[in-house]
Amino acid sequence: METPSLAGSAGSGYSSVSPVTEIRAAERGEPIPFSGTFDTGTSGSSEDWLGGVVVVNFWYAGCGPCRDEAPDLEALNIKYQPDGVQFVGVNVRDQAGTARSFADKFGITYPSFLDADGGEIQLAFAGEIAPDAVPTTLVVDRQGRVAARIVGRLDRSILNTLISDAVAEQ
Repeated sequence: METPSLAGSAGSGYSSVSPVTEIRAAERGEPIPFSGTFDTGTSGSSEDWLGGVVVVNFWYAGCGPCRDEAPDLEALNIKYQPDGVQFVGVNVRDQAGTARSFADKFGITYPSFLDADGGEIQLAFAGEIAPDAVPTTLVVDRQGRVAARIVGRLDRSILNTLISDAVAEQ
């Protein structure tokens, strides 16, 4: 279901995408597999988190809204760790050193994929996110399907509700 009023206006420009979208379980698409290399040099895959809720945040270090929302993402990451929710970033422009510096500066403890050199993760989510819509945050359900999307700088309380809804699903 579209929830355009939750996040307010995305700005004065025209946007055909609602800033906040929550998708009913019966209307969700297929699971979206993705994998890559983290800014730490290790690898990860969506298969590692099947059965749990995953929050995927597309970002890059020079993005003002990404910088603004970083503390909110980390606070929710800490809050939902006991529920087994996995947060993961997808850095769409930077190399490992820049991504790690950002994480250190903002106290981000969850990993970020490096997706600047091929955009494979962005391509995996084509149709769910626009390639230039950064930041975008997705809540992925226990089956690996997109349950909710926030385009633009997120509102912490809205993301909290979307994660809580996904965690409550059986």
